[in-house]
Amino acid sequence: MARILEIDEIAPAFKRYLIHEPVIARRHRAGQFVMILIHDHAERIPLTIADSDAVRGTITLVVQEVGKTTMEMGELAPGDSITVVGPLGKPTHIENLGTCVCIGGGAGIAPLLPIARALREAGNHVVSILGGRTLELVILRLEMEAASDEIHYTTDDGSLGAKGMVTHALDRYIEVSGRPDMVVAIGPAIMMRAVAEQTRPLEIPTMVSLNTIMVDGTGMCGGCRVRVDGENRFVCVDGPEFDAHAVDFDRMMQRQRIFLEQEEEARRRFLTAHLCRAAAAGGQVHGT
Repeated sequence: MARILEIDEIAPAFKRYLIHEPVIARRHRAGQFVMILIHDHAERIPLTIADSDAVRGTITLVVQEVGKTTMEMGELAPGDSITVVGPLGKPTHIENLGTCVCIGGGAGIAPLLPIARALREAGNHVVSILGGRTLELVILRLEMEAASDEIHYTTDDGSLGAKGMVTHALDRYIEVSGRPDMVVAIGPAIMMRAVAEQTRPLEIPTMVSLNTIMVDGTGMCGGCRVRVDGENRFVCVDGPEFDAHAVDFDRMMQRQRIFLEQEEEARRRFLTAHLCRAAAAGGQVHGT
């Protein structure tokens, strides 16, 4: 079991967990993830490692509370223990390519951080484009600024940076600075698909991470099956990173909706139970 050392709320519904897990901290490479189990009767969920410190023996996970398990995880406290398995997945291929544009949306900024750092350490000129609905939801800004040579922000409401989407910022960057040597995009599937369609005609190599579709994490369940170049691939063992221009995003997004009804029901039951506990204790409800 891994022990939680620190928990910080870094944005509305976002928490950062510092976890003591020395073996994973030593072996972790950019792009890899872990599977966690918060108790014996919980579901396993994949979380990309946002940071690691081999000397301290710690890994950092950033979690957005959107479903039953992540909301339940939000009730944990420093000192609690959870099961953590990893590092899993293939590490990001890092080399000196020239100019790399790293695009992160929402929770996708967390897995983007170690990739941006590794690309910069390899000698690349790293340009980061970060987006979210509002200023508060563009997470890890200081960390991404430190990992980047240039940074651009976009928000849906214009509260940070330019009003609009990350694809608009990429358009502006290419118009001013020219074609980058590589694009990395991590975030909602619809965002990654938009970036892929934007870079395809320009023949800009583009990589995406599909970690959110995983269930088992070890290649056993087949729940993370995606079509890449017309062939079936498992995100957990063949990825989580793939050539964006080869991914069938339409089919992937259909698979993401397969268990939507069950996920909503689990979330409803958790919130109902949470309301009952809070009412009995005379306290306030968190996570609604």
